[in-house]
Amino acid sequence: EVQLVESGGGLVQAGGSLRLSCAASGFTFDDYAIGWFRQAPGKEREGVSCISSRDGSTYYADSVKGRFTISRDNAKNTAYLRIDSLKFLDTAVYYCAVERWGSCPPGFHGMDYWGKGTLVTVSS
Repeated sequence: EVQLVESGGGLVQAGGSLRLSCAASGFTFDDYAIGWFRQAPGKEREGVSCISSRDGSTYYADSVKGRFTISRDNAKNTAYLRIDSLKFLDTAVYYCAVERWGSCPPGFHGMDYWGKGTLVTVSS
């Protein structure tokens, strides 16, 4: 059974940093691309970053470039999303998802499996 479990969310002050984790099981982690998404209250889900399986290429939404860093540790079957200089507008539920062909799809659409999310709340 495929499982993706996000962790690391919580209440943080604006300007701080946070690292989210996505622990994976039930599939060959190395083969899959991994994406991070977020959904703020009252808004649609937004793809923020993706990392491919083959060469570890990384992609970011324009809205988060320079502050978000995606990474993966294939030995630990875990992906990470570091968020620096947190802003109130970063408040959202953050989800990880994986794509079976190993490449980050355009717009990060078409992911195959999803986690249940972790809540990040940024206080101003």
